[in-house]
Amino acid sequence: MKIVTFCNIDTKLLDPSFTVENYEETSGDADIALIDINSIFDFEENKSASCKEKFVSIAILDDEDDYDAFKNFGIDAWIKHEDISKINELIAVLKKRFLS
Repeated sequence: MKIVTFCNIDTKLLDPSFTVENYEETSGDADIALIDINSIFDFEENKSASCKEKFVSIAILDDEDDYDAFKNFGIDAWIKHEDISKINELIAVLKKRFLS
């Protein structure tokens, strides 16, 4: 599974079986896009070059106001920054639900 990051995230949190790339250096065709409130416009401008036609977006929320900002961008899933250690569990669910 290929993940593209549009935000700063400790990639050590992600399962080592995943290929993780930054959107500025991606070879494209990512299955999952990780974004935060500061990278939403980078995501909008670059998602077609960075992701497969069918991909899942995960927004990392710092606070409740972030949700309101993201809801108009068609984000598939959200995770609170304080719960980021559970991101692999979320990815597993999304893989079964959206990417299978």
